[in-house]
Amino acid sequence: MAKPLVAVVGRPNVGKSTFFNKVCGKRISIIKDTPGVTRDYIIADAEWCGNAFTLIDTGGIDVKTDDPMGKHILTQARIAIDMADVILFFCDAKSGIVSSDYEVADILRASNKPIVLAVNKVDVFDPEKTYDFYALGLGEPLAISCEQSLGLGDLLDEVVARFPKKGGGDEDDDALKIAIVGKPNVGKSSLTNRLLGYQRTIVSDVSGTTRDAVDTPIVINGKRYILIDTAGMRRKRALEDDSVESYSVLRALAAVRRADVVLIVFDAGEPLSEQDVRIAGYVHEQGKPSVVLLNKWDKIEKDTYTVNRYNDSLKNDLAFMDYFSALYVSALTGQRVEKIIKTAEESYANASKRISTGTLNDVIGEAVAMTEPPSYKGRRLKIFYATQAETNPPKFVFFVNDDKLVHFSYRRYLENFIRKSFDFTGTPVTLTFRNKEGE
Repeated sequence: MAKPLVAVVGRPNVGKSTFFNKVCGKRISIIKDTPGVTRDYIIADAEWCGNAFTLIDTGGIDVKTDDPMGKHILTQARIAIDMADVILFFCDAKSGIVSSDYEVADILRASNKPIVLAVNKVDVFDPEKTYDFYALGLGEPLAISCEQSLGLGDLLDEVVARFPKKGGGDEDDDALKIAIVGKPNVGKSSLTNRLLGYQRTIVSDVSGTTRDAVDTPIVINGKRYILIDTAGMRRKRALEDDSVESYSVLRALAAVRRADVVLIVFDAGEPLSEQDVRIAGYVHEQGKPSVVLLNKWDKIEKDTYTVNRYNDSLKNDLAFMDYFSALYVSALTGQRVEKIIKTAEESYANASKRISTGTLNDVIGEAVAMTEPPSYKGRRLKIFYATQAETNPPKFVFFVNDDKLVHFSYRRYLENFIRKSFDFTGTPVTLTFRNKEGE
């Protein structure tokens, strides 16, 4: 299940970016007193009281603007609202309710999404400063001050309480959702059509033909799947003159979040670009199992060592996700396309794998015996035991005497040892270290 998505919305200069940075613990959004500084969406992961979620910070909404940038921001905000599980609506206590607050409130009510109303810039608690905001018809307004970090805990409690309950779902919950992502014109739609066996999406040599994510149910060997063909993800600086493409990026990112497994498509005829790596990095950061597809393989002149050279290049460019599983395919000829679904299933199965605590600790004991844990100033790291806490992706928790003694290289060694002992090809793996009580 994807992390809940919280959209932070409101008119310009009400403190959305300040809140975003406080919650995420780092300065990600630009903060300035000038209205409209946040010109584009920004996405980052956050956590509150053990509840992980994703924040999307949108630009300030001005419903009646005729400015092209303002319209662009409004459209992006509408998409973020549509994507969100919970909406956090920011208002300004110092300026009070203005007409645009009512207009944004109308948009939010129409979404039928859970809404939390935050009244920012209440530097000294005074309930009367929030009374007027009941007029928005969005429930109880919560007084906060992002600058002084007042009331943020209560606000986040309200946000978390509105997250979707785990275990609920629709009739498609038993279907494996497979998102197909990549730059424009790498052949995503052609691959989708080849997998489907008929012309479902528009295919063109013009980059960016697919403007939205398209869900298509399919049954293969009696098993149900949903293929999510997404628009090509372009660099932000390439979007300035084509705002529709930037909306496509948002929806493609949303498709990755709700997918069970992701097909990352590259053009085999071109070296991996910065944007190719960014796309793969986003899939990795979302903890999604994946398959790397080198499309247009039919156009490559080959010799005995061609695949080895490509594999070495991929390992270098995708060093952060060296667990990847790669297929060399051709949507045009159908070469190896029949292996895609099977490989996606394998990646998803590996991400869903659970290792018993006893078996895991036998392997960790072997790893420690082969390479002694690091020490610092005469104090050596001791691993008491480990357990698997989660799946999709697999998360392993190590209980140790002092987590500060865990060097990056030894963390990497343990991850590689686990991967060598259990097949986790195609999925990220997370290792965390906690101090055992009493140590």
